[in-house]
Amino acid sequence: MLKNKTIERYLQDFSCIIITGASSGIGRELLSRIEYSGTAAVVFNLSRTSPENISKAIKFTHLNCDLSQPTHIESVVMDLKKLMPANGRILLINNSGFGAYGEFPKPGIDHTLRMIDVNSRAPVHLTALLWEDIKSRGGHVVNVASLAGYQPTPLMATYAATKAFLLNWSIALDSEGREFGVRCTAICPGPVSTNFSKAAGFESSTGMGGQTVQECVEESLQAMARQRPQLITGWKNRLLGFLSARLSKPLAAQIGLRMIRKLKLDRFVKKA
Repeated sequence: MLKNKTIERYLQDFSCIIITGASSGIGRELLSRIEYSGTAAVVFNLSRTSPENISKAIKFTHLNCDLSQPTHIESVVMDLKKLMPANGRILLINNSGFGAYGEFPKPGIDHTLRMIDVNSRAPVHLTALLWEDIKSRGGHVVNVASLAGYQPTPLMATYAATKAFLLNWSIALDSEGREFGVRCTAICPGPVSTNFSKAAGFESSTGMGGQTVQECVEESLQAMARQRPQLITGWKNRLLGFLSARLSKPLAAQIGLRMIRKLKLDRFVKKA
């Protein structure tokens, strides 16, 4: 249950909370924190899978949506606008995303293009369709990016690029939105204990460690409540982000490639 009064007050400030991909991982933990915040907001989840065991403490609706399909996004926003409260601030959390590991174009061009659609295009599309409502009513757009977005990342090249796009887009959108009472935050986790590895093509845990999902979400909510434009969760990850930002991008990529190869992640990849 939430103990941080600042986070509770922040979540209680919205009449409508929209989150994508809340059936597992970071999204599910964010939804859990929303459930026990005491918010009176109407809460919507947009994804292909409905979250389980939702508390009766919130007004919750799952709207089925494949975020890789533009027509699905357009259709679900039409439904959203019929169900949303007419007034009050809006919190939009673009959380859905997945990765891939291997030399380009592994694990396949279809997987790669769908990843670009879900990680980069979908947040832009969904935010754009809701932007006038958010501007007129005030609110907050939160985009879950990644530590990988701070530098070129070989063997996860396209994934890192999608998150770099999301990071820079978020910070620019924050500057644009301030005059309308709208803020935008990019949340950038490092390794987190979720099912990300499975979606990226690993058949078992890589043992890379990292934060628990609870630790990641606690930091994220604090940054959201403080309306910070960006946050790298975890002090070790912040140190890595600080150091990589001071290297040239080609050098950072070469160092990153050597470090990733030392982890020998190929042994965890699903065999074709």
